[in-house]
Amino acid sequence: MFKRNASSNMKLISRSLYAVALVIPFFSTFGETKASKIFTGENQLLFENEQTDTFQFSHQFKDNELNLEFDEFLLAEEKSEKDENKITQEKKVLISEIIIKGLENHPEKDRLEAVAYDAMLIRPGSKVTSKEVQKDLNRIYSSGWFSRARIESLNGPLGVQLLIKVEPNPVLNKIKILPLESKLSNTKLNEIFIDDYGKTLNLNTLQIRVKEIKDWYNSNGYSLARISGPSRVTNDGIVELKIQEGSVSGIEIVFINEDGNMEDEKGRLIKSKTKRWVIERELSTKVGDIFNRSKLESDIKRLYSTSLFTDVKVTLKPVSSQPGKIIIVLGITEQRTGSLTGGLGYSGGQGVFGQLGFQESNLVGRSWTSNINLTYGEYGALVNFSLYDPWIKNDKHRTSFRTSLFLSREVPQEFRSQEGGSIRGVKDRYQADTSKSFDINTAHESISLGPFSSINDAKAGASQYSWFDYEGDSIVIERTGGGFSFARPLNGGKPLKKVPWSVLIGANLQKVRPIDYSSEKRPYGVATTSITDKTAPKNKIICVAYNCATENTLVSFKSAVTYNNLNNSRNPTSGDYFNIGSEQFISLGDNSPTFNRSRASYSRFYPVNLLKFHKGCRPKPGEKSDCSQSIGFQAKLGTIIGELPPYEAFCLGGTSSVRGWNTCDLGVARNYGEATAEYRFPIWRLLSGALFVDAGSDFGSQSSVPGNPGELLEKPGSGFSYGPGLVINTPVGPIRIEAASKDSSGDWRYNIGIGWKF
Repeated sequence: MFKRNASSNMKLISRSLYAVALVIPFFSTFGETKASKIFTGENQLLFENEQTDTFQFSHQFKDNELNLEFDEFLLAEEKSEKDENKITQEKKVLISEIIIKGLENHPEKDRLEAVAYDAMLIRPGSKVTSKEVQKDLNRIYSSGWFSRARIESLNGPLGVQLLIKVEPNPVLNKIKILPLESKLSNTKLNEIFIDDYGKTLNLNTLQIRVKEIKDWYNSNGYSLARISGPSRVTNDGIVELKIQEGSVSGIEIVFINEDGNMEDEKGRLIKSKTKRWVIERELSTKVGDIFNRSKLESDIKRLYSTSLFTDVKVTLKPVSSQPGKIIIVLGITEQRTGSLTGGLGYSGGQGVFGQLGFQESNLVGRSWTSNINLTYGEYGALVNFSLYDPWIKNDKHRTSFRTSLFLSREVPQEFRSQEGGSIRGVKDRYQADTSKSFDINTAHESISLGPFSSINDAKAGASQYSWFDYEGDSIVIERTGGGFSFARPLNGGKPLKKVPWSVLIGANLQKVRPIDYSSEKRPYGVATTSITDKTAPKNKIICVAYNCATENTLVSFKSAVTYNNLNNSRNPTSGDYFNIGSEQFISLGDNSPTFNRSRASYSRFYPVNLLKFHKGCRPKPGEKSDCSQSIGFQAKLGTIIGELPPYEAFCLGGTSSVRGWNTCDLGVARNYGEATAEYRFPIWRLLSGALFVDAGSDFGSQSSVPGNPGELLEKPGSGFSYGPGLVINTPVGPIRIEAASKDSSGDWRYNIGIGWKF
């Protein structure tokens, strides 16, 4: 029992006088007469006073449980002008003592007694009206700790004694969520209520916890979730909450034009080119799922990433007959997927060239991309057809397929050098034991022989000498063939799951012919720097193709593994990229070589904020940082084992290699290694800068390439470069312009490329 008494410093006579003075008014207000009653019914408690309003707090017991509604804890008071007049006329009585009962065996007795007392404004020694007593009773209820409370009054010698009888809420033992299969896990539920278990249930605190549950649903994308309750509170401390999470009853796909209309000018529905299953397979949201805003946003992003649509509008339509269920309506605007391109350009292999291309990125409405490219250049030409399916229909692993057919002619960079000349075509040759070879097209005074009409004539006329038929045209490598590949992310059969690992397998078949510009066969070559007076050292005349054949057949099977967790595919600022691949060539005859080519690369990016030219790198308080600034590192390795044709060797140097050298000018190698460090920083909205250092080496493997074209053309085999660059950010990708040194020699090379180097 909890007691609070008035001050006892009054004299006994004073107490007597007060007692006499208070007896009469008490009986007119709080006394145990007809004017003051306590009613105790089966399902309700009622404190009633004839001169004041009536108020009650009701609760119902059923099957050992307590049903409560939050709104019933705050007592409604109907105030009228008549009631106000009553209050002003009502007499006040002196409260001598406040006693709180009902908590004698409760484990939190002291705390709850203090809570009940502190909730009241009335104190011993206060003069109050019955209305004020009612308000304090409301305050006790409002504390949230009690399921029942009533007030009794007793006369005392010094005033009225208030007896507050309370019944506390049960001790909280468990929170039960209905339905049981809700998205909120028991682990998370217990985490929210961990501080409340084993303590007396407080309904105000319960409301706070309910809000935390709502916040969890919102933060996890379940924006339609509604939580109500408690729907049930049992005497053994089990609280039930009802959750209506909001489910997807249907998904509708409609096609709209650029004006947002579903019908054309003639009132006909907009027809779609894209197959509906192409759209549906990109949706992780399914009928019957709990609606998730974040999940739907990811679905929309995937639809945009297909490059098939210009706009996707989302409408949520409630189902009137099924509360808590909605229909998702996707209004999709298709974009034009066919394009015709043309232009002029320059490359080391083609020289000045013209290009014409046709692309369709939604062939037969299946999201297939087909390309036909025609390129004709100063040194070569290309005809290429390719077909790409980004996701084979009904494949749960999201496997993609690519195939191509091609005919190309290109001057191999392995046989050219900016400083060391080039390797020119030799039509035919005959080797004897001499150290020199002689051109059959010229009379050689030193041996008084020539010219000859053919190698056979030279062999017949002077078999003791070596001969070659030299015309001096550039060698062109003609390739005819095709290939296919399959790529698959390692998603465990979950096609929409984003995973860093992927694998690739494929095969290629091609016929390779070394020719000149007139399509005449040129199976041999000689370095222009090696020819003196129409003679050349015998070992300086090399086989362009494998086995000195006029045609090679290359059959290969390839495989690769890739890890990619870069934060941005175009301009990453953090993350890793790793790729290792192998291509095994197998022999199908005498002129078909067997060899293996393996390569690996690794890139790593670190976000920094060193230079702050761009305003996004120096945000004001409250602004979000927008600073795509990073330091990136890349390392590459490669090796070839087996019967290597020289035109299949690794090239070092160029815009995607060591940038201080032209394409393949640094080395022609069987083995190689390269490393790059690059600092990238934004300057303006469409302009970025870069500082870089490149290095590369053939590891001394140039001499192991058949014919040794690298050393014949005086390529150094190793070197480094450094320099600055500018990058223009365009809708088609970054365009970079760079100036790169060559070994700190003062010799600078200027590059133009599409996209970052790595």
